Amino acid sequence: MNRFEFLKKIKFPKFARPTNRQLIFWGVTLVLGIATFFVARNLTTCFNLANLPGIVPATCAGGGQGTTQFVENSDGTPAAVDGLPTAPPVVAPESSLPPAWDGASRINILFIGLDARDVEVQSGPPRSDTMMLITVDPASKTAGMLSIPRDMWVNIPGYGYSRINTAYASGEGDKLPGGGPGLAMKTVSQFIGVPVDYFVQVDFNVFIDLVKRLGCIKVTPNETMILDPIGSGLDHFKLTSGGEREICGWMVLAYARNRHTSGGDFDRAKRQQEVIFALQKKVFDPAVFPSLIAQAPQMYAELSYGIHTNMSLEDALRLAVLGRDISRDKIKSGVIDTTMVTFDTTTLGGQDASVMKPIPDKIRILRDEIFTSSGPLSPIAQGDPVSLMRAEEARVRIVDGTFTPGMDQRAGVFFQSQGMNVTEVGPADNVYSSTVIIVYGPKLYTLRYLQSVYGISHTQIRFSPDPTSTVDIEIRLGSDIAASIP
Repeated sequence: MNRFEFLKKIKFPKFARPTNRQLIFWGVTLVLGIATFFVARNLTTCFNLANLPGIVPATCAGGGQGTTQFVENSDGTPAAVDGLPTAPPVVAPESSLPPAWDGASRINILFIGLDARDVEVQSGPPRSDTMMLITVDPASKTAGMLSIPRDMWVNIPGYGYSRINTAYASGEGDKLPGGGPGLAMKTVSQFIGVPVDYFVQVDFNVFIDLVKRLGCIKVTPNETMILDPIGSGLDHFKLTSGGEREICGWMVLAYARNRHTSGGDFDRAKRQQEVIFALQKKVFDPAVFPSLIAQAPQMYAELSYGIHTNMSLEDALRLAVLGRDISRDKIKSGVIDTTMVTFDTTTLGGQDASVMKPIPDKIRILRDEIFTSSGPLSPIAQGDPVSLMRAEEARVRIVDGTFTPGMDQRAGVFFQSQGMNVTEVGPADNVYSSTVIIVYGPKLYTLRYLQSVYGISHTQIRFSPDPTSTVDIEIRLGSDIAASIP
């Protein structure tokens, strides 16, 4: 068989013969397409309605002429071309970082540790397990640490009263601006009464890696305890009391997180501060500190996946250099403990929950010791209640919750005669058998005056922080103190 014989057996599909109308249509379409291509190419290549920079191709009329480079203005950018509008100014997007630290002002930093149980089960946004507010004052070269119990009953902005450890989870879960850290910072600022400038949250694995880089630390446990990284497991370690002990790596994290001692969370807060002091000693060792500063950018790049903060690396380095000059005896530390709270139970998520309700004036004493250079400013610490109330000049609203006509006016005149800054009076929206004090702003000297002079108990006080309120204190007069108003 001829090698091309198989071609005779191939059957091709038969196409119908095009009509004259179809031939004309496709011919015209092809011609129009070719013409459109050349017109468009010539228009874009030889466009000369505006004096654009560049060399005109030789194929165009006047080819080879034109500017060969952009004309720059004094800013080093292309100058505007006659006939064309100037380019709009470039506006940089707003940064999510806080204003840069000036290196001289006092700054407060919230350290947040997440609840390992929430992280482990991944049941939703984790709650905070640890909250520690750090303050640094460059002017006096002093610093301080305040540990806040996670079960503290506080007002969370936008959510009402709850445990303070739910602030982080609420901010994360509802995707608020700033997320969990942002809401936690606002909550702590409102509760303690000081601004919170930065936050730092370090993941467990990164913390362990940082400790490994620094080396082992020495601690003094007051009780024998079992150390385990997260929960129970085979990799536990028995740490005995009775003197100084050396711990390394994950054991440092486990030691700081352990709460199975007689003091529970209060003991744990003290151990966390002990760990920070031990790490500070390692970091600022003259033989170690210079190399750490040199390695800081590289360490940050390697560990940034687990370090969450709104502080820039530059500010962190400036803070580290400042910290080198702050001696241990210039660092004040405190824990909100059992003497500053009352214990109560409530219902959270349909379940009974134990909470700690703050005793504001006692917490204020501790705050002033740590966050001011002059020491405590509490009414308990200095001065009599009347003098301090007058000096505070809190704006006070008095509303009448009794059946006595004109009591609001009489009470207003009376309290003004005592030196109180009464700015508003009026009727109450309800009748009160017992006087109720509403605290909108951090004016606790006036509150202390009412407690000491009129026997107002903590059950009659409501804390409702509101920076937009026109008054700091509202007195809802009840029949219990109406008789003492002349």
